[in-house]
Order: sequence, then C-alpha cells, then structure tokens
Amino acid sequence: MNSNFNFIHSPLAPEAVGPYSQAIKFGNLLFCSGQIGIDPATGQLVSGDFAEQANQVLKNLNNIVLAAGSGLQNTIKAEIFLTDMNNFVTFNEIYSRWFGYHKPVRQTVEVSKLPKDALIEISLIVAIPT
Repeated sequence: MNSNFNFIHSPLAPEAVGPYSQAIKFGNLLFCSGQIGIDPATGQLVSGDFAEQANQVLKNLNNIVLAAGSGLQNTIKAEIFLTDMNNFVTFNEIYSRWFGYHKPVRQTVEVSKLPKDALIEISLIVAIPT
C-alpha cells in the first residue's frame, strides 16, 4: 500500500457496500468512490424518486468532501451514471443547485443497472486546498 494514500471516511455518508473506501486522498487530490442514494442513518436506499436519490447522492458526496477538508466548489471532475437518460434535465437542475456557478468537467452516461437498483451514481475528483 502506498504510504501517501490517506483514506477518508465520513460517518455522515453511507458505509461502502463492497470492498472499497469512500474516498482516498492522494497529494492534493481526493478521489471519491461512486455514491448512490443511500441514507447513512438507515443504510437503505431512499425512495424510488429520482430527485430524492440524486439529492441524497450529492449530500453524501458533500459530506465525504467536507471530511477531507475541501468543498464541492473544488470539484475537478464528476462522473454521473443514470439508469434513464430521461432524467438528464432533472439531474442538471439538481446538480446546478449543489454546484452553483462552479462547473467541473463531467461525463454523464446511461447504464443498464446500478447497485441496489439505484437510479443514479456519482463519483468525484476534488482538489484539496493546501
């Protein structure tokens, strides 16, 4: 294991559903694992509503990023996975509320299935201020 890795964990985000970390800090970069809309208090996916899941995903990621000493405004890249591209417009509205004027580079792709039958998953690469 590389001694320059710093594993980041927030109790305000759900535990990993597999053998991976919530995030790893390497140098001044934070690599956040994909998050789905799990409520950390219950360990369960929030309702089947896309908007509720999307907001929960971004809340989870925000809590992980804050635990690393950064903020969403320092996001460099976002990777978004949707099970239905018809949710793209709704997602952009929600995403804009969380990121404001900051516009990280991004990719959004439609996938056939996500863990726990989630409707959305997002991973981030974030800069850590020095």
